[in-house]
Amino acid sequence: MMKVLFCASEVFPFAKTGGLADVSGSLPPELAKQDVQIKVVMPRYRTVSDEEFEIEEINNQFSRAKLSDNVTIYFVEQPEYFDRDGLYGDEQGDYTDNLARYRFFCQRVFKLMKTLDWQADIIHCHDWHTALIPVLLKNKYHDDPFFQGVRTVLTVHNLAFQGLFALEEYPQLDLPDTLLSDEGFLFYEKVNLLKAGILSADAITTVSPQYAREIQTPQHGCGLEKELERRGVTGILNGLDYTYWNPEADPYLIKSYNTQTRLEGKLENKIGLMKSVGLKMDIDRPLYGFVGRISHQKGMELIIEAIKTLKSDDLAMVIQGQGDPDYQEQLQILSDDANQNLSVIFDYDERLAHMIYAGSDWFMMPSQFEPCGLTQMISMRYGTPPIVFRTGGLADTVEPFSADTHRGNGLMYAENSAEALVEEIRRAAKIFGNKKDYYQVAANAMETRFPWTESAAQYKQLYECLLSD
Repeated sequence: MMKVLFCASEVFPFAKTGGLADVSGSLPPELAKQDVQIKVVMPRYRTVSDEEFEIEEINNQFSRAKLSDNVTIYFVEQPEYFDRDGLYGDEQGDYTDNLARYRFFCQRVFKLMKTLDWQADIIHCHDWHTALIPVLLKNKYHDDPFFQGVRTVLTVHNLAFQGLFALEEYPQLDLPDTLLSDEGFLFYEKVNLLKAGILSADAITTVSPQYAREIQTPQHGCGLEKELERRGVTGILNGLDYTYWNPEADPYLIKSYNTQTRLEGKLENKIGLMKSVGLKMDIDRPLYGFVGRISHQKGMELIIEAIKTLKSDDLAMVIQGQGDPDYQEQLQILSDDANQNLSVIFDYDERLAHMIYAGSDWFMMPSQFEPCGLTQMISMRYGTPPIVFRTGGLADTVEPFSADTHRGNGLMYAENSAEALVEEIRRAAKIFGNKKDYYQVAANAMETRFPWTESAAQYKQLYECLLSD
């Protein structure tokens, strides 16, 4: 049986800041179902508490727990580096010792395999935090018989985050000076961990086919498009955990529902959502939801401009998230002046997020770029069609609705502008006014599925190809 070690900086439910944690928590159990012997490893953050999880100590360097019935997760212990309030930083910004923290984690991955006397066939790494592992395997452990034949996969979840550090920090890596070059870590007078990992790994993947194509272009390559084009990138679409995201058994909803009871269920949740966030009670006008980071990437300036333009339109919006203080200030001013037509919540509350997915009539996701995106998949699962910009995983998952063919699970626009977003929001309002069309697109959305089964099969095939070379 093939052995895979899955290395990630965050894994749900133990630690989460974004979609990486969801992938790391959902993909390994599905791979295990497909006859892959898989183990997962991550740092032991403060969030991994004995009170919340059943943690078993192995020694003073490692501990473990159950990720699922068929997968064990291991934790690298080092309180000095990982016992902190945040994963990567705090209110002041990124931790200044992040290079040392994740260098330590990557080095410990090799120690873990020897401690367990478990020889992986594949080490699957994720983002810059684990990108040192392929480099270390080729430059420090290449003569160690224990690691002979091990292949590496590096998955890029968001190319915008590359692990950039000052040149003065390079000696901490204890690697040859020759690697501080254009064919190694050097990147515009910085140390770039992700770049080195891309150049060292045996295979590079990312989280959707469209994003794989985009990041090999100057527009979306973030300075690494040449390296990615040279290496080649396989795009494998993320899946969604339909056990957790399930409106028929969601404890956070006011009323659960399925495809047959969708109309009544969504209406009750819409009423409850409007009450809980202080919106004017009017169920006959469309309610647009947003859940995500208040950031440029998520298209927040477009939403802000759209709100200004749509001030006199008969619609309501609810926005939940945290991020850029300037955007938050602008949104708060607009909310104060919106006469209960706009509600903004600068926090992440799991229950409220579920309520927005279920209670909204449309879900806004005007991301400037989106490697894969899970929120559009979630909103569709709850029968809430998304409105998206044609980019990355959004282009791979959303099919524009056509009233003529009755096909499509959302709306999509091709020009990255506030004007184009406003046009789609107004189109959505017209569709909402035509109940036959709206019920069709909402039903199509709810019936759309992105199971991890298919994605896991593609990863397994990739592993097999690497091992057959």
